[in-house]
Amino acid sequence: MSDSLSAPAPIASSRSLWASPDFVKLWSGQTISELGSRITREGLPLTAVLVLHASTVQMGFLTALGGASVLVFGLIAGVWVDRLRRRPLLIATDLGRAAILASIPLAAVAGVLRMGQLYAVAALAGVLTVFFDVAYQSYLPALVEREQILEGNSKLALSASIAEIAGPGVTGVLVQAITAPIAILFDALSFLVSALSVSLIRKPEPPPVAREPEHLVAETLAGLRFIFRHPVLRPLGLRWATTFLFMGFLGPLYVLYAIQVLHLKPAMLGVIIALGGVGAMVGSVVAPRLVRRFGLGPVFVGSALVHGTTSLFIPLAGWTGAPMAFAVGCLMVPQLFGDMAFMVYYINELSLRQTVAPEEVLGRVNAGMQLLGRGIWPLGALLGGGLAAVLGVRTTLVVAATGVLLSTLWLLAPPVRRLE
Repeated sequence: MSDSLSAPAPIASSRSLWASPDFVKLWSGQTISELGSRITREGLPLTAVLVLHASTVQMGFLTALGGASVLVFGLIAGVWVDRLRRRPLLIATDLGRAAILASIPLAAVAGVLRMGQLYAVAALAGVLTVFFDVAYQSYLPALVEREQILEGNSKLALSASIAEIAGPGVTGVLVQAITAPIAILFDALSFLVSALSVSLIRKPEPPPVAREPEHLVAETLAGLRFIFRHPVLRPLGLRWATTFLFMGFLGPLYVLYAIQVLHLKPAMLGVIIALGGVGAMVGSVVAPRLVRRFGLGPVFVGSALVHGTTSLFIPLAGWTGAPMAFAVGCLMVPQLFGDMAFMVYYINELSLRQTVAPEEVLGRVNAGMQLLGRGIWPLGALLGGGLAAVLGVRTTLVVAATGVLLSTLWLLAPPVRRLE
């Protein structure tokens, strides 16, 4: 494979996916469940901070548990996704997450909610999310035509963007009106809707590709082997791992930083985070156009640079003596422009991965890339929580943003930057 490797770029299809009833069912269910997931994403740490008064170390542990499931179960999920049909897995994991999340508002009403339960919910929901995400990324190529993969990822990313816009704002209002634990009930209901939508898809899913029996260890590691032997996926995977390590620093500290250091109200924080959805929506729309205009390599490098640079505005928001308007403005920059760049990068990386990985190993390749991303996240969360206890929250955020920016160096390898 040459340095100017031109991975089979998905070509624009003459028939829009909006005309596909089965894709619309998948998209609709995902839009609703993504909205609910945003409520839990913000509601769970807000429950820990506002209701249970969690410390920085406890916040780091809470965030780490959700991501640790990828570290422990990610590669196993890839094996099962390649062995089984993917649609039943999607339905089962949606139903499981609905039941698990419903336990939080029930415990809150009964007055028995404790940090231990939040830890358990984060861990169990994280395991099911690992299986769902690997199956979800591997199911799309079976649902749409090959030339529609990029369009499909773009539209599904639009679904997440809509949720990012509406979810945090709704969460802030719900948290102030009915408390954070009760707000999580809406997420549980959204997973039921998602399961119903996926169950209504009528296009038959082909059976898993038959393959020669392998040793369990070899079968489990096949996805990682494919990634690290591929001249383009290897630097992309290394960049993913570095980025998520330092983004893990941000995870447990962002809400705490905004509320306890910058003294933002939950509703204002929700509005700021919702701007990330606006940026992500723009990114999901322009991602295919940017590749056609500039080429895949420059888009990878440029979007990574923008994402890293805008991350530096987060610690800048805590500038001593600066007015509240300055802090709010600084937090808006990474939410708007950073999330836009992240979405552009993610859509094209995922589409490239789904295009170059053979069907019989696609689930394990997706699982391997998740391991290099979300699997690294809990390590960063633990490091970030501990580092913040020693250096302070703002200094730790400076380290995190710098690390995200420097992760771009992996993309300067010729096979990536010369991608056309």
